[in-house]
Amino acid sequence: MTQESGPAGGKTSGLTYKDAGVDIDAGNALVERIKPWVSKTHRAGVLTDIGGFGGLFALDRDSYPDPVLVSGTDGVGTKLKLARMLNRHDTIGIDLVAMCVNDVVVQGAEPLFFLDYFATGRLDPAVAESVVSGIATGCQQAGCALIGGETAEMPDMYADGDYDLAGFNVGVVNRDQIITGELIREGSVILGVDSSGPHSNGYSLIRKILSVSGADLEQPLGHGTLGSALIEPTRIYVKPALELLRQITVLGFAHITGGGLRDNIIRVVPEGLGIDIDLSRWQWPEVFRWLQQAGEVSTEEMLTTFNCGIGFCVLLEPSAVERATAVMSEAGWASRPIGTVRLAGDQPVRFLSA
Repeated sequence: MTQESGPAGGKTSGLTYKDAGVDIDAGNALVERIKPWVSKTHRAGVLTDIGGFGGLFALDRDSYPDPVLVSGTDGVGTKLKLARMLNRHDTIGIDLVAMCVNDVVVQGAEPLFFLDYFATGRLDPAVAESVVSGIATGCQQAGCALIGGETAEMPDMYADGDYDLAGFNVGVVNRDQIITGELIREGSVILGVDSSGPHSNGYSLIRKILSVSGADLEQPLGHGTLGSALIEPTRIYVKPALELLRQITVLGFAHITGGGLRDNIIRVVPEGLGIDIDLSRWQWPEVFRWLQQAGEVSTEEMLTTFNCGIGFCVLLEPSAVERATAVMSEAGWASRPIGTVRLAGDQPVRFLSA
């Protein structure tokens, strides 16, 4: 390596940031590659394009005269390892957005904007662009704008080819329209909305099942392969949920994430009340039946780890069930009553079967 004169006339070693494993030019090139994807997510309120130090968004005070901001942050977990195993990176960004915006809409909030954090050992612009394209797609599905993000290249933190994702979302709801669950009462109905698969939860167990069973990700399952069923992105429930809020009185929403059906619905139910879930009201998708059989997983463990086919729940009065089911159907998703709210007794959550 040649030496050259430094600022004070001394000699330097000539080392560069790129020699240390960080390619700033690649990062700048990535920004240019993703600008078309980002622009597709723009909505009213966006004041800046990506590339600045911060994203600017102007709140519509006519629509939200008494605004409360609702924020959510999340990642994708070890589903990222599956994406690398399959060399499929174009949908994992949808998962990232979904895990944030589905939580925000549970409070009755409209997602406004999203920011992402992409960290990797060595920046591969093609892979990073593929990931961001998925993030942009997820933002479009949620109706929110991708207004910024961060790409970090850290060769001593991540192995070559590895990357991690995190996201941050801000939504808004008028103060008097916040969904608190306080109106839920005995006799309220739980409407279960179909999931698209395991979504982004339980993938450490899924990878363990794949390991012990020796399964091939290319083996047939349903209308595709096992791998395609497992990488299927998380469904984004924002738009039909907001439409429900316009048409009926929603008592509560529940996003079925880590903790599965056992832990997530009860979170929005007031103290002193419990829930009954009727397992006979829907059929588990084939991917969950495969996971249970291949891993010899108990039904209780399945219900505590996975959504088992129900990705989102709406709690409402019995008289609103028909309209709510129609709204979900118009969005292309099946739903049905799967349970009711009752007095808690000694079991806050009970799973029933015919």
